[in-house]
Amino acid sequence: MKKLALLATFLLLPEALTTNANAAEFELSGKVGIEERYFYQQPQQSGQSGQSNLSIFAEPELYWSWNDDSDTVLFKPYLRADQSDTQRSHGDIRELVWTHVGNDWELRTGINKMYWGVTEFQHLVDVINQTDGVEDIDGEDKLGQQMINLSLVRDWGIIDFIVMPGFRERTFAGKQGRLRAGLVVNTDRAQYQASAGQQHIDYAIRWATSVGDFDIGSSWFHGTNRDPILTVTPKLANQEQVLNQENSSSIAQYELTPYYELMDQASVDVQATIGDWLWKVEGIYRNSDSDNYWASQVGFEYTRVGIFETAIDIGYLMEYGKDSRGEKFGVVAQNDLFIGSRLAFNDMQSTEILLGGGIDLDHNAHSLIVEASRRLGDSYKLSIDMRWFSSDSSKDVLTSISQDDHLQITLEKYF
Repeated sequence: MKKLALLATFLLLPEALTTNANAAEFELSGKVGIEERYFYQQPQQSGQSGQSNLSIFAEPELYWSWNDDSDTVLFKPYLRADQSDTQRSHGDIRELVWTHVGNDWELRTGINKMYWGVTEFQHLVDVINQTDGVEDIDGEDKLGQQMINLSLVRDWGIIDFIVMPGFRERTFAGKQGRLRAGLVVNTDRAQYQASAGQQHIDYAIRWATSVGDFDIGSSWFHGTNRDPILTVTPKLANQEQVLNQENSSSIAQYELTPYYELMDQASVDVQATIGDWLWKVEGIYRNSDSDNYWASQVGFEYTRVGIFETAIDIGYLMEYGKDSRGEKFGVVAQNDLFIGSRLAFNDMQSTEILLGGGIDLDHNAHSLIVEASRRLGDSYKLSIDMRWFSSDSSKDVLTSISQDDHLQITLEKYF
């Protein structure tokens, strides 16, 4: 009954918001939703919640324009309340940005989201926004980033200059949350290489252009690494006191502490559209005190339009990821193959299905995902996601979530 009450409350909320917005000088849109996760197995880690978990979320969007649309303000907050994990119950300003458009330039100031990259299964070059790790483990959800972005439009391409005065720490699941490592990450003990900590100013520059069938991008970033180094530390501040305890060897005495290094990253991404084929390449070189390495993701997507003389399009995807760091723990796609297929029904309900899987060619580890979505009426959307994980190697990152296979059902209302 509580779940039904929550569902009714959040599905009726947009009607009240829209009514109040009609008399205002801005546009209000967005979505609210309810999400249920069901895990097929009992928790793998100590302290985690059970097999069923409910959460609700809201993402309104306020848009205001003036000066013949030369000036706009976009405000997009986000809020989630989770049944079990207090760390997943959180709020964020995804975007709060003023944009001024000139004849051949644009200036964006505020909190913004900026996506770079072309590949499907891993986004190596997408380095501006921090990952919102409590939303999901696929890295698709991002926190808003403070920035000043000047974009110049030229015949030879678009060049972006980005200054980021402030850093966002990654979010991690709490003790009760599932889809986490064996040790809980204590974000309150985060440390930084930069003396200014979270106030360090980061810089980036990107050039993007189109040449015939090719879309090309190249970028450079200097600042705080969005991927923290997680170190095992005693829970108590006095390490000697912990070591003297009788049960000091217990894993419960320890936690993970994030350490954020400074880094430089150079990257390139290319997408070629040749007939029914999309050829994709992403590559980076990253330099920091702890490591210098390169990584790449290459692949293709081939689409057959109107199979069996229907409106359905089917796409075939394949990508390969390589990382020069090799089999160090925590490295994703050090030698991995990704295969998938996408079905677009092209119907009035915008029905889509994505099936995909990843295979670690060094370890006996693999993952499988199914993502399906369909509109219901004019304002609702139903999504069903299924994920399976398997790993027999302690060096693979999937080991800690190998019992977290789950079904996720999400109902969203757009307004």
